[in-house]
Amino acid sequence: MTTPLPLVFDAPRRGMPPRHLADLDSQERKAVVEELGLPKFRADQIARQYYGRLVADPEQMTDLPEAMRAKVAEALFPTLLTEIRHIECDDGTTRKSLWRANDGTLLESVLMRYPDRNTLCISSQAGCGMACPFCATGQGGLNRNLSTAEIVDQVRAAAAALRDGEVAGGPGRLSNIVFMGMGEPLANYKRVVNAVRRITSPSPEGFGISQRSVTVSTVGLAPAIRKLADEDMSVRLAVSLHTPDDELRDTLVPVNNRWPVAEVLDAARYYADKSGRRVSIEYALIRDINDHGWRADMLGKKLHKALGPLVHVNLIPLNPTPGSKWDASPKPVQDEFVRRVQAQGVTCTVRDTRGQEIAAACGQLAAEG
Repeated sequence: MTTPLPLVFDAPRRGMPPRHLADLDSQERKAVVEELGLPKFRADQIARQYYGRLVADPEQMTDLPEAMRAKVAEALFPTLLTEIRHIECDDGTTRKSLWRANDGTLLESVLMRYPDRNTLCISSQAGCGMACPFCATGQGGLNRNLSTAEIVDQVRAAAAALRDGEVAGGPGRLSNIVFMGMGEPLANYKRVVNAVRRITSPSPEGFGISQRSVTVSTVGLAPAIRKLADEDMSVRLAVSLHTPDDELRDTLVPVNNRWPVAEVLDAARYYADKSGRRVSIEYALIRDINDHGWRADMLGKKLHKALGPLVHVNLIPLNPTPGSKWDASPKPVQDEFVRRVQAQGVTCTVRDTRGQEIAAACGQLAAEG
């Protein structure tokens, strides 16, 4: 019997920003447009401006009669996110943006340009309630869930920045989205799923990014993983496992006290079978904590048994966070860990970490003003 979702999932809209176009589906958009006294066709016209042309200011929507624009702005385009600053590294190809929501909430996103793709790491919550001790976001606690539109607007802003040539390398197109910024995506389930649908649907319903180019990360909320599988999407699932044994995982990933490793891997197998996608297992390698050879052997065996060929281990050298007592494993230990996981018949690679020097890498986002 599946454990019911805890109350933290889809918490009430308390503290949420005002309604925005990106919160609404097609029928809801049409209803709002009709309330404004406008013909229904304006709903798709406005949505094409936002999703197709990446315009969020009705004053720039030149196909709308001028007299309508202020009305549309008030009803559908409240200012959601204001960029406070962005900082860059990797010769300008990694860019971290700090955003202030209209209630003062701070959040971050990271845009990374690679030779073959442009990836945006987005936040689904301001802060995080999962309390993983090696993660700066988790140590800061949860402020609130983000609305669907606050999630989606991070994508629109990055896509516009790439298109307009604001990122080193000239004009480009946003190709990949990873829900690996601030927050536990599956603890804001409904809004994250709605955001995925906006991101992946073709205009005028969304940005038209392929579902196969979207990754949703989780620390292992097993019932929500199963629920996501039943959405019949083809997004990639990434599970932050960090150790194969419950004893240590209870400390590293406290939610393990509720859904232990076996239950998480069982849910991951269900997701892989339903979606046809390999599951990515995220593993932050921490010196003398979870980098032992026997843990590599155990990890490989458990994953091979649970998921067979439908799994890939993504090893992440631990990124430093202020005041942390933990550090990354030495490279020889890392290499041996990879070898031992692979010896169990499971593919394992080391992530190319970006943005560490600007606190933009995995586990470093803290949204400090």
